[in-house]
Amino acid sequence: MSDFLIDEELLAAIDMGSNSFHLAIARVDHGEVKKVASMSEKVQLAAGLDENKNLTEAAQQRGLACLARFVGRLSSVQPNRLRIVATNALRQAKNGQEFIQKAAEILPKPIEIIAGREEARLIYLGVSHTMANSGRRLVIDIGGGSTELIIGEEFEPIHTESLQMGCVAFTKAYFPNGEINQKDFDKAVVAARKELTSIANTYKAEGWDTVVGSSGTIKACRQITVNMGWSDDQENLTREGLEKLKDKMLKYKHVSDMEFEGLKEDRRAVLPAGLAILYAVFEILNIDKLVYSDGALREGVMYDLLGRFQHEDIRDRSVQAMIGRYSADLKQAQRVVDTAQHLFDSVATALNLNNDDSDLLRRAAYLHEIGLAISHSGYHKHSAYLLQHSDIPGFSQIDQNHLSHLVAHHRRKLRTDSKIDVMRVGGYKLIYLCLLLRLAVLLNHSRSDEMLPAIELTVKNEQQWQLSVSGDAKQWPLLVADLHDELLQFKHWDIELNIQSEQFID
Repeated sequence: MSDFLIDEELLAAIDMGSNSFHLAIARVDHGEVKKVASMSEKVQLAAGLDENKNLTEAAQQRGLACLARFVGRLSSVQPNRLRIVATNALRQAKNGQEFIQKAAEILPKPIEIIAGREEARLIYLGVSHTMANSGRRLVIDIGGGSTELIIGEEFEPIHTESLQMGCVAFTKAYFPNGEINQKDFDKAVVAARKELTSIANTYKAEGWDTVVGSSGTIKACRQITVNMGWSDDQENLTREGLEKLKDKMLKYKHVSDMEFEGLKEDRRAVLPAGLAILYAVFEILNIDKLVYSDGALREGVMYDLLGRFQHEDIRDRSVQAMIGRYSADLKQAQRVVDTAQHLFDSVATALNLNNDDSDLLRRAAYLHEIGLAISHSGYHKHSAYLLQHSDIPGFSQIDQNHLSHLVAHHRRKLRTDSKIDVMRVGGYKLIYLCLLLRLAVLLNHSRSDEMLPAIELTVKNEQQWQLSVSGDAKQWPLLVADLHDELLQFKHWDIELNIQSEQFID
């Protein structure tokens, strides 16, 4: 991957939302992302979740057909300049991996399932880059399966939350037949209020200067109030306008009866549920006025991708934050990072490893000891748990799963069944990275800056590795003992490790 993006090169993002799938293609112009093409389709993936939280075959086919159409527009975009993110519906789907495997046959890049707070961070990034700075913002995004609320200043979020309420999910729960009445609307509002109570006090105490809304539900509500003359002079969505919209909508008996200028047909069915959520947000957070922004998740994804090219990768900031939070030994982590990078560079070509693999190994090396903050006993398991279950800005659930497996296997015995688990998660590449991290940690067991023997790792083939140790190995008896033990562990994962030294021939 190049170190930077020059102007006029293309970026693209696919946002696989619970209600709609979106494709955005943009050019980089003086550090800004300028959208040049977009597509959007109402796939309603969340509506395809059955009572057991499995995606139905029909919903999967809708999604796959949409992705195939999107791919037809991506011929001019290089794969390393594309990100594909999925949100609440795939977070909830028990058979989500089945859908992802089918999609992998269509897409040029893997799908990243992002956690709710990561979705919120990216939404805020998209909004903040498409608006003039206006002090502290509260950003609201009502999606198909979840609602994100973020407080931030300039480009930095302060609070990020993702609540389990969305226009598709609430439509299934409270307006399943498209019928509209006061009783069902009130039930939906009460349900939304319950979700909001968990954050209301914290958010109101933090405060904000402006309220910004993004995405389909808020766009539709705002546009209707503008067309009806219920907005303010700046065409903002006001509490009074929202009240008028609610009263008008409740006069209809069915969604098919609604007549609102500017209401798109594919938004009609989910409007009552989306309006109920928005109504509760205005009420609980005492909002009087909301400004609409065209920026949303897909724009945030592209700005985040741009940052990775420009050495402003949020993932590295998150790694450093975790090192500080858990008081990890940064000097030791850096020793392991340096050794891991040396080993990686020696075998990357032979093992078909790329820059993304290098980044993953480096971040795992920095974080492999964070579990010591919990307990020395089995600290690698604690490290793995923290990486698997923490909200880590910039990382997808797949990224965190890979990191978790790397640190979980950097010490102690390797079992045959654990190899099967690692293979299932990340294939042979993740196997190789696990073994490289083990060697890097082992070679730094002394936790000292004293000179180590010169080490060279070569790969004869994918199942035969050779580690050459320069000099008299008797100078490092503990290292020799550790390497003897490691030979057996490598064999458990079907890798033959040979050690070559003047005094130590395996």
